Amino acid sequence: MLSIYLSIYLCVYLSIYLSIHVCLSIYLSIYTCLSICLSIYLSIYYDESHGLCYVSLLQKMVASGDTDKDEGLDFEEFSKYLKEHEKKLKLTFKSLDKNQDGRIDAKEIQQSLKDMGINLTDRDAETILNSIDADGTMSVDWNEWREHFLFNPADNLQEIIRYWKHSTVLDIGDSLTIPDEFTEEEKTTGIWWKHLVSGGVAGAVSRTGTAPLDRMKVFMQVHSSKSNKISLVGGFKQMIKEGGVASLWRGNGVNVIKIAPETAIKFMAYEQYKKLLAKDGGKIQSHERFMAGSLAGATAQTAIYPMEVMKTRLTLRKTGQYSGMFDCAKKILKKEGLKAFYKGYVPNILGIIPYAGIDLAVYETLKNAWLSKYAKDTANPGVLVLLGCGTISSTCGQLASYPLALVRTRMQAQASMEGSEQVSMSKLVKKTMQKEGFFGLYRGILPNFMKVIPAVSISYVVYEYMRSGLGISK
Repeated sequence: MLSIYLSIYLCVYLSIYLSIHVCLSIYLSIYTCLSICLSIYLSIYYDESHGLCYVSLLQKMVASGDTDKDEGLDFEEFSKYLKEHEKKLKLTFKSLDKNQDGRIDAKEIQQSLKDMGINLTDRDAETILNSIDADGTMSVDWNEWREHFLFNPADNLQEIIRYWKHSTVLDIGDSLTIPDEFTEEEKTTGIWWKHLVSGGVAGAVSRTGTAPLDRMKVFMQVHSSKSNKISLVGGFKQMIKEGGVASLWRGNGVNVIKIAPETAIKFMAYEQYKKLLAKDGGKIQSHERFMAGSLAGATAQTAIYPMEVMKTRLTLRKTGQYSGMFDCAKKILKKEGLKAFYKGYVPNILGIIPYAGIDLAVYETLKNAWLSKYAKDTANPGVLVLLGCGTISSTCGQLASYPLALVRTRMQAQASMEGSEQVSMSKLVKKTMQKEGFFGLYRGILPNFMKVIPAVSISYVVYEYMRSGLGISK
């Protein structure tokens, strides 16, 4: 019976994995986005091999100027679109032209990106400039700028550089990443909440799809040891025998429910911390963004942490132990008191710094490595490269913070385990090291890594469908 379940489970994952590759190939051609570098537009716009991208740009242009919603542009609408779009391009050009000499050079591009918290090397700035510098003067005047962007709906620098933004839509089950950065236009038009909703739904579907592996990770973190080794197959067999196939999804309900409040709190807190930390007229630097994001993550985790404790207890529960989330909360409160809802809080908060810091550092390193090696004619990395960079950076962040995650989970589960000693974080680390060695802090790392690729793939594809359904254009 177990072999049948595992075969079905592996077949499902294999089909998802293959489907994802097909979907990503489709999205690569259809949803080729705006790059951080302006050079992408020249290569896409004039290269016949990117015909689908050209069609996509035309569709966006029609959507931008179609005031009567007849899916077409008449002469009056087209003329109005050109005038309005040219005004926006002029404002963007002036904002980039720091010394107001009527020309944009590499240093001005570099400074403008730095003002938005993005550090660009001299070489990368020159690559951007060369892509639209028609006369070879190493600077761009208004006519060159207008010629390249007049028929492209992108009209501001934030939209142009959005492509390389390290997005948090890649949900791998942990919520310790730095929040997304939204442009002023996205905030004023209300598009930001559509992005958050799309990300939330993508996270819910992704977590549900990988819930069995997540439960196995928690199961191995708490119960596996040198004297009680639990293999992947043996763990699934034990769980199915105790509660059936449905038991593989225990704890998933509260894991999905907590996405909404955590995302909302993190976003609001992030905006407030940015205002407090920003200097020079409200401009935020990279280190300030990291600090604001870490503080926002800590704030959100503090607010929803009781749900984290309940998620662990529900994941580890035996059949009949709890009837649901509210019954679990009621029994914990009655038996252990209010402080039980914050067991493992300290290692959880400490884990934010290594996770978020290494995640960002690795992503930036991979991004810069790609730009320096492959960004010859275009700075567009493609969807697969972006997904790869995000997956690797998130995995490295998990690897660095995993010992703290294990300690947190064991502290959360202590009271629910018969005969378990209630110890502090330092004593638990010391005890684990003495009994199991250093690698004892990495119990459950295998199922954790196994769920990364399907989690990232599912969350990305669902996000794209939601984004399209809510009318968000890249």
